[in-house]
Amino acid sequence: MKIALPTQNNNIDSHFGHCEFFTVFAVNDNKEILSEEIVPSPVGCGCKSNIASTLASMGVQLMLAGNMGEGAVNVLRNSGIDVVRGCSGDVHAVAQQWLNGQAVDSGISCAAHEHGCN
Repeated sequence: MKIALPTQNNNIDSHFGHCEFFTVFAVNDNKEILSEEIVPSPVGCGCKSNIASTLASMGVQLMLAGNMGEGAVNVLRNSGIDVVRGCSGDVHAVAQQWLNGQAVDSGISCAAHEHGCN
């Protein structure tokens, strides 16, 4: 399985659509991180870009994110990528929290999108 995290300075970016890049971890059935790769972030709004299909084609099944609008959540889920919102901190620590069963979706979507991604 692969998980993706929107990243800025090795931390979860608080805004999915504006991240520096995505950190993608490959995880085995024992919930151990096997590898890490960097995926460049597309220019512009995350929900209107091709990032969901790009990540899905790589085998990503989960997005651990800070904040994102409902449009981005829907685009990711329609591409077969589950979403856990409300994450923060170092991407390695956040991934490990999820692997340990400690990361739960906040259920809160960002509503302050001046660029119309909702």
